[in-house]
Amino acid sequence: MKKMFYLLSVLIIASMVLTACGAPATEAPAAEAPVAEAPAEATVAPTEAPAAEAPATEKVKIRWFVGLGTGTDPAQIEVEQALVDKFNAEHDNIELVLEVVPFDSAKDTLATQIASGQGPDVIGPVGWGGSNAFYGQWLDLSPYLSGFDASTIDPALVEMYSDEEQGQLGLPFLVFPASLWYIPALFEEAGLNNPPTEWGGKYTMADGTEVPWDYATLAEVAKMLTIDANGNNALSADFDKNTIVQYGFHPTWSGHPAYLGAYQGTPAFFTGTAGNYASAIPDSWKAAWQWYYDGIWGDQPFIPNAAVAGSPEFGSGNAFNGGKVAMTMTNLWYTCCLADFAAAGKEFQFAAIPVGGDGMPHGRVDADTFRLWKGTQHPAEAFEVLSYLIGPIGTEYLVVSGTTGTNAAYGGFPALPEYQQPFLDAKSAQYPFVTTWDVILGGLAYPDVPSAEGYQPNWNEAWARMQTFGDLMGNTAGLDLATEIATLQNDLTVIYNK
Repeated sequence: MKKMFYLLSVLIIASMVLTACGAPATEAPAAEAPVAEAPAEATVAPTEAPAAEAPATEKVKIRWFVGLGTGTDPAQIEVEQALVDKFNAEHDNIELVLEVVPFDSAKDTLATQIASGQGPDVIGPVGWGGSNAFYGQWLDLSPYLSGFDASTIDPALVEMYSDEEQGQLGLPFLVFPASLWYIPALFEEAGLNNPPTEWGGKYTMADGTEVPWDYATLAEVAKMLTIDANGNNALSADFDKNTIVQYGFHPTWSGHPAYLGAYQGTPAFFTGTAGNYASAIPDSWKAAWQWYYDGIWGDQPFIPNAAVAGSPEFGSGNAFNGGKVAMTMTNLWYTCCLADFAAAGKEFQFAAIPVGGDGMPHGRVDADTFRLWKGTQHPAEAFEVLSYLIGPIGTEYLVVSGTTGTNAAYGGFPALPEYQQPFLDAKSAQYPFVTTWDVILGGLAYPDVPSAEGYQPNWNEAWARMQTFGDLMGNTAGLDLATEIATLQNDLTVIYNK
């Protein structure tokens, strides 16, 4: 991966020498449906660096497949087709063809096309989960990067798509950085200072002492913000953990074990080769899970268990929105889902995610982009289309304003910095009390590499098994967590080698 990122950095610098925001999301990303494994990699050979081609006498047809993620609603299709029409009017060498397949059948359709050698050239928008279903089928973009100016994009976002063995498998388009969200009024009521907005910064305790903003500090602060029916916090000797009316922390919609682990470090979590894979759960993930479990079931709890978080009193699963949880960690798309919170007159702000055990910040970035099938017969032209879709024109049509000046096909935060301010302006209008949007921009520098949703062999089953473990933590007191983690690791090894 380092070699690939070094190559891309050189290309970006070269580009800089030669050359001298988006609509608000309207809904949280939906969980992707389980799918069958992608066809065997032997069906197509990897594409080599582009060879010189004879002058074309006809337009090269490039197929753009939509359906693995967002993009299939009629209003979205209208904008997508308008962009296709614009592209075709501007290009004499390529005919771009839009191919939209309903989400429920898109993965099976694409798998069939690839297995028959008739796969589309460009696929997307697609997130990590949809991409994992076709792991090994994506084109290495490295030979074509000299034609793409990535000089303004945060290099960390580019590195997200770098695979040490397979190359540069994508480029950033829509990104949703994570941060810590908090309710200032609850901090004020407790006599506490707000958490830091600087990534890697210090936290100032009530007595003025500066301490590292790490998970030990987060737990201590969260305990002071966890209040029982008599007004005692979790650090008080009189605290009654059976009558809690306010909690200090909850990872709202970010409680999958892979997400919890990624917030404290993102090393690879499996080793080996096909038929001989082994689960290798990182120590940082084990520490994160222990921290989370103790926060729920320890003597001084500060995280609601699954039953409490799912209760109407605490937001029916959307715990932070319920207004009785002082802090959460989640991604930018969560701005979609605070209607009850805002209606109640409550305010939130953003802060930096605490540093992990290595003393470094570890964020998370959910992301959607376009991929190229490695079996494409026209890789150079396919990359030209991809560059157009994720470039200024594609971003303007698909994310910023669409064709009418008011509607866009997709809701999301653009990776291109010049289009980020319109997104933030729209969000500022929605939440005028927020003054800490810069924290979001800071979070772009700390994506999870590899992604928490990154590839695992037999990904769907492995992901589901990890979720079962997460449910166990959220619902069951008295676990020997080390034993449960060992069982999870053994189960994942079996799943990887099926």
